[in-house]
Amino acid sequence: MTHWPRPLMLLGFLAFSATGCSRTEPAAEKPAVASATPAPSAAAPAPPPTPTGPALKIAYSDWPGWVAWDIGIQKGWFKDAGVNVEFVWFEYVPSMEAFTAGKVDGVTMTNGDALVTGSSGAPSSCIVANDYSNGNDMVIARPGIKSLADLKGKKVGVEVGFVSHLLLINAFKSVNLSIDDVKLVNMPTDQTPQALKSGKVDAIAAWQPNTGQALKEVAGSTAVFTSKNVPGLIYDLLCVNPKSLAERRADWTKVVEVWFKIAEFLDDQKNWDEAAKIMSPRVHLAPDEYKKLMGGTFYLNKKENIARYKKGEGLDSIFGSSKAVDKFQVDNKVYKKPIQYEGFFDPSIIEAIGKGGS
Repeated sequence: MTHWPRPLMLLGFLAFSATGCSRTEPAAEKPAVASATPAPSAAAPAPPPTPTGPALKIAYSDWPGWVAWDIGIQKGWFKDAGVNVEFVWFEYVPSMEAFTAGKVDGVTMTNGDALVTGSSGAPSSCIVANDYSNGNDMVIARPGIKSLADLKGKKVGVEVGFVSHLLLINAFKSVNLSIDDVKLVNMPTDQTPQALKSGKVDAIAAWQPNTGQALKEVAGSTAVFTSKNVPGLIYDLLCVNPKSLAERRADWTKVVEVWFKIAEFLDDQKNWDEAAKIMSPRVHLAPDEYKKLMGGTFYLNKKENIARYKKGEGLDSIFGSSKAVDKFQVDNKVYKKPIQYEGFFDPSIIEAIGKGGS
């Protein structure tokens, strides 16, 4: 079973701090390179345009919204678009290390981590949103507890300062409680299912596959809140080096267009069997098992990107979500004071594609 490494914020990223707000890292493995150079499609009516310039190197890692890039790779859509890309597979933290070191041109990361890396001297331009968590993150209570309100005064296991901590804050806010109304028990996320099973805590906050494990092993346990209740709390994006964006904007536009083709493919659930067969080997899961994780991910197509890149205060806007994340990170001392994060999210390419009707 793979360990989903999708940190929201990284207190421990590089030398920036000593602890981290991140999804737990899996066992180390050698990075694998996925190059978008499959055989040309026999159905193509004309040869694709010839790519120019060196390959755009993009670091990506283990999350359904990012593994979905493999669909474009295996189907040859990058070659069809006439853009030369090289997707390099990493664990999540090393992917950002590679980006800040200038070893890759782009990286997949959350809006929260775009703020962290930007505040620490490595700004990026996030040019397209891949997804937001839509149920993969959960608050699970022991048997007998059926609501968030029932958790008042109870013990909740969570990795403090990590994505599940942010989920908890928003969960309790929805029932007019605060995080201070429960007793937090700080623990690694992969230990939360056992803590719930042993009775050490009354509830846990975690993400898949830990949440699925807890529901399976603790008979009668209940998911009393999920990320589906707060759509847009955590966005996952493709963020690129601003210099690379300025110099190769046409190529990055083609990359975004390929993403929209991938998202359109995923919009039709009739394609999910094929998509799962493409995506699941990357993270060593069976296709049927991977489809469950896809179901907890809201993939963002062209229309959704255009809507969510509009400035607003709510979670349906990437800017509104990032404002909430910025406050969380200041409150938890990820960085000292609020930052000017608006410049890290660039809607210009998706807006231009939208106006062009492509």
